[in-house]
Amino acid sequence: MPFALKPGVSVADTEHGTVLLDERSGRYWMLNRTGAVVLRSLLDGESPQEAARTLLRRYPDAADGATGHVDSLLDALRTAKVIVP
Repeated sequence: MPFALKPGVSVADTEHGTVLLDERSGRYWMLNRTGAVVLRSLLDGESPQEAARTLLRRYPDAADGATGHVDSLLDALRTAKVIVP
């Protein structure tokens, strides 16, 4: 299942991660570096499981919580209504 940002949500990469801005509401979210890796992986067409593997390749110390991190981020993005589906 491919993921995409809802229309009106913009992304800006920073030295510390990624910032999402919902231009409709003016709300923004800051993702740390691991969250940025997961978001980019999902937006590039990876499944949540593939995004967890990408996260592990990039940050091997995240081995204990990679899948949980992906799931938590997806839940937060869905709750914020900035990602589809």
